[in-house]
Amino acid sequence: MATDGHGLPTGIGAPATRALMEAGCTRIGQLDRVPRTELAALHGVGPKALRILTEELEARGLSPG
Repeated sequence: MATDGHGLPTGIGAPATRALMEAGCTRIGQLDRVPRTELAALHGVGPKALRILTEELEARGLSPG
């Protein structure tokens, strides 16, 4: 999957990207073992973004929380 200039998947959408960046996450690898409930609690991170993030983590051999 393509990533933006910040190393996050582009398909998650702008609101989710902003929410993750505001939380200090600028690269997909920083989400390794972060609980899905914690991600879902961020304003702008919905089911689609969670699915894409989970798929990208698994594709890189990382583990969603």
